[in-house]
Amino acid sequence: MCGFTGWIDWTRDLTLHSEDLEKMTATLALRGPDASGTWISGSCALGHRRLSVMDPENGAQPMIRSQDGHKFVIVYNGELYNAPELKRELESRGRMFTTTCDTEVLLTAYMEWGPAAVEKFNGIFAFAIWDDQEQKLFLARDRVGVKPLFVSHAGGQFIFGSEPKALLAHPAVTTDVGAEGIAEIFIVGPARTPGVGVYKDLTELLPGKCMTIDRSGARTHTYWELRSWEHEHDIPQTAARVGELLRDTVERQLASDVPIGTLLSGGLDSSALTALAVDFYNRYGASSLDTFSVDYVDNDIHFKSHAFQPNADAPWIRKMVDYLGTVQHDVKFDTPELVAALDDALTARDLPGMADVDASLLLFCREIKKSVTVAISGEAADEVFGGYPWFHREESLNASTFPWALASGMRSELLSPEMREWTKPLDYIGDRYSEAVAAVPHLSGENEAQRKMRTMSYLNITRFMPTLLDRKDRMSMGAGLEVRVPFCDHRLIEYVFNIPWEIKTSGDREKGILRQSLRGSLPDEVLFRKKSPYPKTHNPNYLNAVRSKLLDVLNDSSSPILPLIDAGKVREIAESDAASSNIPWFGQLMSGPQLFAYLYQVNRWLVQYNVSVK
Repeated sequence: MCGFTGWIDWTRDLTLHSEDLEKMTATLALRGPDASGTWISGSCALGHRRLSVMDPENGAQPMIRSQDGHKFVIVYNGELYNAPELKRELESRGRMFTTTCDTEVLLTAYMEWGPAAVEKFNGIFAFAIWDDQEQKLFLARDRVGVKPLFVSHAGGQFIFGSEPKALLAHPAVTTDVGAEGIAEIFIVGPARTPGVGVYKDLTELLPGKCMTIDRSGARTHTYWELRSWEHEHDIPQTAARVGELLRDTVERQLASDVPIGTLLSGGLDSSALTALAVDFYNRYGASSLDTFSVDYVDNDIHFKSHAFQPNADAPWIRKMVDYLGTVQHDVKFDTPELVAALDDALTARDLPGMADVDASLLLFCREIKKSVTVAISGEAADEVFGGYPWFHREESLNASTFPWALASGMRSELLSPEMREWTKPLDYIGDRYSEAVAAVPHLSGENEAQRKMRTMSYLNITRFMPTLLDRKDRMSMGAGLEVRVPFCDHRLIEYVFNIPWEIKTSGDREKGILRQSLRGSLPDEVLFRKKSPYPKTHNPNYLNAVRSKLLDVLNDSSSPILPLIDAGKVREIAESDAASSNIPWFGQLMSGPQLFAYLYQVNRWLVQYNVSVK
């Protein structure tokens, strides 16, 4: 994994602006701690930071290749999991290779097939290729948006990068935020509407899209999107196909020239990936697999079971470690560490985020990086297979809004009257919901129940999953750790999206078809364990600490958040012991403490990024 940035300017000689490129590239140092490179021609500037995973000696970027005097230059962030097959096909067509890294395969594929090459890729990627002879830039992003790519047309230039911070380092890009951005922060956040960059000057290239920029302008093309078709397999056939796809995906994603491990919670998803990885290692005589788990000081004392988190992870982790014989690394954080890491998590994301979940994940990734450079994680299984409780609750299915945004009314009341009038937050999230629902690719002949479940699946894959992928990308890359997410394989997503709900929940269980596909790979008690999400701290000290930080913000008359919020109402909530820990603020994990931490982060963001609201 890596980070890249750059820009196109048809009016100036960019070789005279190398200092700007160096500044932009330097912002991505944590994404790529192993090497740095830049390339500039008259109209194009490209910068890259590298995290070496494949062919560390020869994979430096920007990478340049020529044919018949025709020069192509690439900057790339990601992994191409079918690189070996593509390389063989390209060699059969007369192409030569000088490295074993997938960057060269990707660039050569583009040289051979042009923009159509993206349709051949299986992987997670964002990249930019400059064609020096044709004077055009080609950018693309992977099908489900695992890897980020932000763009800007500020100042008549075309500016791009892996994270907002790289673009914000360009002199033409401002940190101005308008009504849309404020609505995103206060009514959508910590989610983000796909394509919206929050900052006025930023947008995001959407997943499954590519873009060509030349002197005539910018053109965007959709090369992949979720589609619906009739499912033709019965339950045993479906389970077999899911198992086949998942095994193939995991084995592809274990390719690495550096140490690799898995994140293990003892839940179904992470246990499945770990079991498949161990099986692969055993078959090929590899060394023992490293596994990593996170917990919090005194969680064993303060944990309380509820619908979203029915039991603690620790005993289940031990079951899996004993069952598989992995080399286990237990990581534990205390409240002061989590609170202190809120600032670093904000910087990693360039926006307020998921509070202690972001902070703890960043700390966790830093610890993992001490042992391995690549990790496998279970993100997206619940979105793809329908594991969240809101898939199974009528109030969520009939809510006429995103199921993770049921508290929108309460959230809108936290804004000042002026901000509510300006941003119209409830109208805003209503419009975003309507846009999402209108895009659902329904099959003709679906009954009402089938339409509801397809809509819920589509919303989760295209609107909620990006929130978790953003979190995992920024926090892991903020620690220089590459995290791979097998459940995001586009072939698996396409197949499972079209499995009828009664088959997905076969055995009368959430993710029933996934459980059936894994029979024999996991102990039965783990195979049928109730869903448990990424663990958070239950220590009341965290609530007290973030409430105190928020009250400090409210008590400081210079705090830039104050004109944006109803400070009296926020104070009332913060000082109410009864309400503070049980506010259904966002999703399934974020309640009172996370609300306080988020508002603290909003104020910090306004200060640190010198945000101008207008």
